[in-house]
Amino acid sequence: MVKVRNYLQHRLNPLHVYCRLLDCGFSRRTAHRVSGLYERWFYRSSLPEA
Repeated sequence: MVKVRNYLQHRLNPLHVYCRLLDCGFSRRTAHRVSGLYERWFYRSSLPEA
């Protein structure tokens, strides 16, 4: 279960999303905006409270 968590944590990381958007042909500006929105709307809200 730890392997799955680590895999998802890596794949869903906003920086990873940004890099994959660049790989898909997005401009740096657009990829930055999309990954920023993703981080605020999804990534931070899905993290467990510490």
